[in-house]
Amino acid sequence: MYDLLVIGAGSGGVRAARVAAGYGAKVAIAEEYRIGGTCVIRGCVPKKLLVYGAHFAEDLEDAARFGWRIENAQFEWTVLRDNVLAEVERLSGLYTQTLRNHNVEILRGRATFRSSTEVEIDGRIVRAKTILIATGARPHIPDRPGCEHGITSNEAFHLDALPRRIVIAGGGYIANEFAGIFNKLGSTVTVINRSDQILRGYDEQIRDRLLQISLTKGIRFLFNAPIDRVEKRPDGTLLVQLQNGESVECDTLMFATGRVPNTDGLGCERAGVEIDERGAVKVDDMNRTTCPSIYAVGDVTNRVQLTPVAIREAQAFADTVFGGKPTKVDYDCIPSAVFSHPPLAGVGLTESEARNRLGSIKIYTSDFRPMKHVLANRNERALYKLVVDNATGRVVGAHMIGPDAPEILQVVAIAVKAGLTKEQFDQTVAIHPTMAEELVLLK
Repeated sequence: MYDLLVIGAGSGGVRAARVAAGYGAKVAIAEEYRIGGTCVIRGCVPKKLLVYGAHFAEDLEDAARFGWRIENAQFEWTVLRDNVLAEVERLSGLYTQTLRNHNVEILRGRATFRSSTEVEIDGRIVRAKTILIATGARPHIPDRPGCEHGITSNEAFHLDALPRRIVIAGGGYIANEFAGIFNKLGSTVTVINRSDQILRGYDEQIRDRLLQISLTKGIRFLFNAPIDRVEKRPDGTLLVQLQNGESVECDTLMFATGRVPNTDGLGCERAGVEIDERGAVKVDDMNRTTCPSIYAVGDVTNRVQLTPVAIREAQAFADTVFGGKPTKVDYDCIPSAVFSHPPLAGVGLTESEARNRLGSIKIYTSDFRPMKHVLANRNERALYKLVVDNATGRVVGAHMIGPDAPEILQVVAIAVKAGLTKEQFDQTVAIHPTMAEELVLLK
């Protein structure tokens, strides 16, 4: 019998297994596919590499104004694709090695519960005193006729060729990131969204700026346009019929319409683990499910679907159960980013949230053209924004869109989390010339 069995070897599961083993527990981890999970295999990491690749399109355009003559530049999708997949393979190997270095036994196969302490993995019964569910989530595909002809972000990394025309369904971060990627790599991109806005939850002024820039780059957006049905033609092309009567022709249809917790077929009911109406595992603030011996972390709980949050939850679980250090994750003031073109990032309260919660606030913004864009004759503008509590002077939110916004926001998030005031921002000497200096010069 194991002290801990982890189901799912993604970022959360690997962290929990490694830390618990470090505390002396006998640990096994079950994985039916590849070690590394969504983030490493089919999410954050390969997506960010595609973003880097796509950025070269603009960099090569801008280079001429900086004195570089680059003639006959050509893009080969298969080179980028294969190099990205090779890096994914390398990282998966490193995760595997990390588990082995910590004496975590890797059990290959699909795990299903038999009881609160028993799991079946490809016909083998495995017993553990404590079980952690870390099975993550999967892309949602609408239940409409013909939608089986579409792909998701999972398959986007394996395309045989770059689609000439791609329709992306969705308005969240995945839809906007891949819209930017495919647009810069040369595809004609149409984004269809069932609502009337993109990036719900991000600051309205920032997301509006992304929409304006995306339209300028040639990305087409259709709002209030849920899919009615999809028709596949004899030549392989697709006709996407929308419920508003419009239709769009494309070579590839990609769904980015949210993610669903991976609990189907897990057999949670046999272990006394309750699941909510969205298929997520119910947990308390210590990550414990309705079964005392079973815990869950990460996207399968549908709390905050971010890799760093899953890792925090996994660390807290291992510290609490095996380290004798009861730990709760603080979900307040979590920074996040969208690696769109250009990227955006935010932390804390948006302007509308702050007005509703605090009443009296002050907004400080800087709307500027980055120096690099000026010389490149690129009219694209960055926008930085601080939301300040008028009563205390505390910066309660920071939001930005522009080159390297996520890199800059990570540091700003520390200041917002620490409760620093606008005056303390102002007292900090600027680093000139940088884009980030705008944050300490806002008036």
